Amino acid sequence: MFMNCRRVRKWHFLQLVSMCCVMSVLMVCWDHVDHSVVSHVKSYSYRYLINSYDFINKSLSVSPKEAARFGSFPYLLNNEGVCKDKDVLLLLFVKSSPGNFRRRQAIRSTWGNESYISHQLGVIVKLVFAMGVHPVVRFNSSLQDKLHKEHMNHGDLVQQDFLDTFHNLTVKLLLQFRWTHENCAHARFLMTADDDVFIHLPNLVRYLQDLRRQKVRNLWVGHVHRGAPPVRRRDSKYYMPFDMYQWSSYPDYTAGAGYVVSGDVAAKIYQATQSLNASMYIDDVFMGICAIAAGVSPQEHVYFSGEGKTPYHPCIYEKMITSHGHEDDIRYLWKVATAPQVKSISSGLVGKLYCTAVKMTLLCKPYFTNKYSCMAAFT
Repeated sequence: MFMNCRRVRKWHFLQLVSMCCVMSVLMVCWDHVDHSVVSHVKSYSYRYLINSYDFINKSLSVSPKEAARFGSFPYLLNNEGVCKDKDVLLLLFVKSSPGNFRRRQAIRSTWGNESYISHQLGVIVKLVFAMGVHPVVRFNSSLQDKLHKEHMNHGDLVQQDFLDTFHNLTVKLLLQFRWTHENCAHARFLMTADDDVFIHLPNLVRYLQDLRRQKVRNLWVGHVHRGAPPVRRRDSKYYMPFDMYQWSSYPDYTAGAGYVVSGDVAAKIYQATQSLNASMYIDDVFMGICAIAAGVSPQEHVYFSGEGKTPYHPCIYEKMITSHGHEDDIRYLWKVATAPQVKSISSGLVGKLYCTAVKMTLLCKPYFTNKYSCMAAFT
């Protein structure tokens, strides 16, 4: 009996020590637990139990006159005839910053090369770079001169007179849909992407041509975020104050790094922007709000990446559409991803089994990486 009591007391003591350790960790990491775990639990509960965001649009509705002030900036650089009299399969808007000359040139010489796309893929894709003005005044004059020369050489810059900053990304989104409505409304598809994104144009074109043959409408496809919670930490780049957005969950939206909409959806989104308060500076989320008003839902595509960079491997290149985070290696990736041997590596039963095993190893990790999902290994 004495021995049993000792065992019980020892077990209680271990329980007490363990609980103290857990509580200590929670006290140290409470901010992270509160904002990361609790906020996600609230967000998913909100998303899957209520599953309606119609009231958000009502609260953000404004008059057309008030909505116009968010995007009515004068053009500094423009080319209204980019799409004129052309059967444009894809209008490709790349969000760029004024000083990113090297990135734009790398894109023009690789996946954004319109001549290559026309001759090798047999379709018309028009590339346009959207931007504002440099936020530092002392750089404006010389930088604008360089931009003017760049535009004279390539004719693919669209610039409005607003500060090109993170908090004006939604203004850049308004620019894209407004410009499309005015100058390229007949394009079959519209894509928006960051200038550090790699796009496998041959794969994308094949995908879009198949959709065109099916006469697909109401298309909005990309890497979908469902039930994402607003970030309430003031030190975060994505901080969202309650007075701007007081709900526990964002509407479903695609990662702004790269997504595609059909022409009819582009027109609907433009119309939605004419009656919504665009002070929401996270453009991905504002796109989700516009989509509710337009009656459109995002569709997941396993080969559109989120904010992550996808693994380098021929089995990945075979079906990849986008990969994010490529500032200096776009030329290298374009060379290896479009190499002839990529098509042959997964041919036959053995090749398919090999690539499935490789993709499972690379993509099916036990933690979230925000790139391709594990499902991509089996498609």
